[in-house]
Amino acid sequence: MPRPTGRVLTLLELLQSGGTRTVAELADRLGVEGRTVRRYVDQLIDLDVPVESVRGRYGGYRLAPGYRLPPLMLGDDEALAVLLGLIAGRRTGLTTTERTANETASAKIRRVLPQHIARRLDALLEALAFTGQPGEFDTPDSGVLLTLADAVRNHRPVAIRYTDRDGRHSERTLHAYGIVAHSGRWYVTGKDARLDEDRTLRLDRIADARTLPGSFEAPVGPDPAQRVVSGFAAAEYQHEVTLRIHGTVEQIRAQLPASVASLDEPGPEPAAGQDRAAERWRRVELRAERLDWLPPVLAALDRPFAIERPDELRDLVSAFADRLASYARHA
Repeated sequence: MPRPTGRVLTLLELLQSGGTRTVAELADRLGVEGRTVRRYVDQLIDLDVPVESVRGRYGGYRLAPGYRLPPLMLGDDEALAVLLGLIAGRRTGLTTTERTANETASAKIRRVLPQHIARRLDALLEALAFTGQPGEFDTPDSGVLLTLADAVRNHRPVAIRYTDRDGRHSERTLHAYGIVAHSGRWYVTGKDARLDEDRTLRLDRIADARTLPGSFEAPVGPDPAQRVVSGFAAAEYQHEVTLRIHGTVEQIRAQLPASVASLDEPGPEPAAGQDRAAERWRRVELRAERLDWLPPVLAALDRPFAIERPDELRDLVSAFADRLASYARHA
């Protein structure tokens, strides 16, 4: 059971989140009775925390307007979550004027962090790259993420435990070049020291990362984001898909972005408002480990299309169309 002092601090944290909190709500969150909540409020008032009582149907407790909060205290996971959110916001264009709001917020958070956490997050910011506009990403393990970031920054080898897509477990020594957020997942790109080959590994498949003694020289050439994208383009997948779709570049790219499919655009890149806006048949090629996600995507395009290969995709599209027709008949 939490000690009373811990509950008082939790109460302060709840009130700091803003708004008026009812006694019933606070009692439920703290796991105590209403009279105990009132006793905890009295303890905060004794500590010169300006807690106000709000009367009425929606009454309860709140902090006095303008109350200056105590120094910000964030753990590793909390600081990582906040700063990654700010970075994603900056990449999606959430800016104000000459200096962005998230830049100043990042600087304020950075100033009040404990030094050991600040150094690790600085390493992450230096190591991190996006291949495009960030969207919904899976959640990386903060320990693995920060350890790899530190290894990228200081050119230190790391020992990792990795599970590949077939479920095979292995222990590897990695020379990490960079961390990349791509198409909803986190990756680390680097050289597998045992195989002496470059690899792109998913962070959610790394169970543990431990820094090793020594150092390595980072290679010249493509940056980590380019390595990840080019690696996927050259990777062997189970299916090679070729389509012909009638539409504009924008219509096709809305469902099949450049990170997923290549679009046959012969000749120089057309200027905005010219050929890109013309509806015509265009060849689309992509590689996929599975095909079951493609029929809904093609349906969402709402454009005429033809499947050149593979035959299996034609069967999946026909089955998908039959299911839709069946749902419509029974609606």
